[in-house]
Amino acid sequence: MKRRVNPLKSHHQWKRRLLLIVLFLGFCWASVVLLESQSSRIRTLGLFSPPYVQKPKIAFLFIARNRLPLDMVWDAFFQGDKENKFSIFVHSRPGFLFNRATTRSTYFLNRQVNDSIQVDWGEASMIRAERILLKHAFADPFNVRFLFLSDSCIPLYNFSYTYDYIMSAPTSFVDSFSDTKEGRYNPKMHPVIPLHNWRKGSQWVVLTRKHAEITMKDDTVYPMFQWHCKRRPLPEFWRQHPMPADVSKEHNCIPDEHYVQTLLAREGLEGEITRRTLTHTSWDLSSVKDPKRQGWHPVTYKLADATPTVIQSIKGIDNIYYETEYRREWCTSKGKPSPCFLFARKFTRPAALRLLNMSVLGASHRSDK
Repeated sequence: MKRRVNPLKSHHQWKRRLLLIVLFLGFCWASVVLLESQSSRIRTLGLFSPPYVQKPKIAFLFIARNRLPLDMVWDAFFQGDKENKFSIFVHSRPGFLFNRATTRSTYFLNRQVNDSIQVDWGEASMIRAERILLKHAFADPFNVRFLFLSDSCIPLYNFSYTYDYIMSAPTSFVDSFSDTKEGRYNPKMHPVIPLHNWRKGSQWVVLTRKHAEITMKDDTVYPMFQWHCKRRPLPEFWRQHPMPADVSKEHNCIPDEHYVQTLLAREGLEGEITRRTLTHTSWDLSSVKDPKRQGWHPVTYKLADATPTVIQSIKGIDNIYYETEYRREWCTSKGKPSPCFLFARKFTRPAALRLLNMSVLGASHRSDK
């Protein structure tokens, strides 16, 4: 017996199905409209929201023997940057790696250059190390200032003040003065390096990108330094290097104290530099007990020397006098009087950590007063 289908019930089922289909299509359409409106809103907001812009950076170029004993002092310093306005490159002995076993600061992990060389004090190898660091740092187009530091340097102010001070100056900071002392200039360098272009100063310079490129690509002055600029043997090394009969005829040329200064002078660029360094070094001969060592190395600040008074005295220096040129360099920043130095050396690890724990380092100039 066949089952009879109720026409009325079938009609209602068909209407329900049709209603569900209509509702489903309506939901899909509303979703599409909503997504399109949100997408349009996002695009509109994008037109008015400025995109992230990478700010110019300072390349911090460390020259170290092995590890960086003051890494935690610099760790505290770099924590003051929240906008990625710096980069770090370290030249250490060949094969030395900055990993979790050799540094406690994440800022220095794997920051060693991979083509470092063995560096000897007072030799042209120091210049080569500087040029290697410049090559690596220059590859980043956002690095516009190149700052050389030793492994015994400390920052005197916080990152923000340091960055503004350096970036506000359109010049390089290169301690440079005429070196007329007999015995330093080797006449064999003439005519490539004329005597009137011979300069001396500190190797702890800050270079603009233009001057960094000139230094990095120089193939004229650098060879002269390799061949003819050599230090006189230290007294304690005379056993390994016999003392010449006439010491006055022995040239005493320290390459890293002359190279950048002489190169820029030869290129006619002294008008583009501020002729002072931003790194303080003490040459107080009265503190050197051994008279044979006086003048060879700067004063080293040890634990007992690490006091607020020492730091304040360095920060309070506002001018530098150059005796060979009868010239006094008054220090300014943004056209106003300012401290001369942003960094200082040479500090031992205990001394630097003591200053850090005393909260003596890292202040801004304004809060320092």
